[in-house]
Amino acid sequence: MGFTFMDGNEAVVQGAVYAGCRFFAGYPITPATTILSGMLQALPPLGGIVLQGEDEISSIGYCLGASMAGLKAMTATSGPGISLYSENISFAVGSEIPLVIVNVMRQGPSTGAATRGADGDVQFMRWGHSGGLPVVVLAPTCAADCFTLTVHAFNLAERLRCPVFVASSKEIGMTRETVDLEAVEKPPVVDRKTHEGGPYLPFAADAQGVPPFLPMGGPVPVRQTSSMHGPDGYITTNPVVMQAMVERLKAKVESPIDSFSFYEWDAQEAARTLIVTYGVTARSARAAVSRLRAQGHAVSLLVLKTLFPVPEKVLREAAATVERLLVVEANLGQYVHEVARVVCPTPTHFFGLMCGRMIRPEEIVREVIRAESS
Repeated sequence: MGFTFMDGNEAVVQGAVYAGCRFFAGYPITPATTILSGMLQALPPLGGIVLQGEDEISSIGYCLGASMAGLKAMTATSGPGISLYSENISFAVGSEIPLVIVNVMRQGPSTGAATRGADGDVQFMRWGHSGGLPVVVLAPTCAADCFTLTVHAFNLAERLRCPVFVASSKEIGMTRETVDLEAVEKPPVVDRKTHEGGPYLPFAADAQGVPPFLPMGGPVPVRQTSSMHGPDGYITTNPVVMQAMVERLKAKVESPIDSFSFYEWDAQEAARTLIVTYGVTARSARAAVSRLRAQGHAVSLLVLKTLFPVPEKVLREAAATVERLLVVEANLGQYVHEVARVVCPTPTHFFGLMCGRMIRPEEIVREVIRAESS
């Protein structure tokens, strides 16, 4: 290992291999295509499988089948592909199928600008599937983060039996930079908990609300359905069973959020303003904070790397002593609403662009000064 010149997509590939991913399916789409080509080089020598689906719908479907058979599976796409993934994301949520989905976001809407980045899919990743139940969304800021957060994504998918997003962007995914792979955080790899014996009920949860796993196609029959079901896997319309199921699916993802609230908090004593951001915009925010402090402005910075479930404890602690917040996003205002909800009544300001270029440090400096004078 050592120092390597690599982009975020290459780091995702290496993180996935390290985490034990042995199945990948995807459809070519800028700016995520090099994850497909990278996995095509990486997995077959390890005995893994890579498929180019005929479209995005089939690609995620292949991944769900592979995961139900016991493989760690990943797919990668961009915003238009996430739209097509929607039904199968909901299937993964309701049927508790571990899956990692890498969304290398492009500027939108629709097919947008394929070679320009933005963070326009933030709320869509959380809410873009039927039923409204939670998923996990992790947001890297750089190539090194792409490695580490991809490992975390697999660990969480396995631990919680749910789909987990890695919310990258064109600027992260396709920009090369020096990464010290020996120094990069490498979380211990987690595998899904398996059934250890006795009668098997496919959706009978443990104390953490997560059912132990058995692969389909093995010696023990495993029932699976996309419809509402009870612990035995049979379809049900019993209101008590249905309510218990959806509450469990919600709680198993949201309750342990403090254990996977990933963030960077650069606190300054007596800071009056807290900048909150995520993704590649964090890099401009760090430069802006340095300039503001040099000019005599007391400013703190919170870079969120877990977006959903919302890390409310982190936000409240970071905002506890400031007079105002400035949320900076590469969109027209999506995560700012989550922040404002959590820190209310502390005033929350917003600055965002989605014009196909990154937000510049001087623009963040200007917005902080404007917020302080308002």
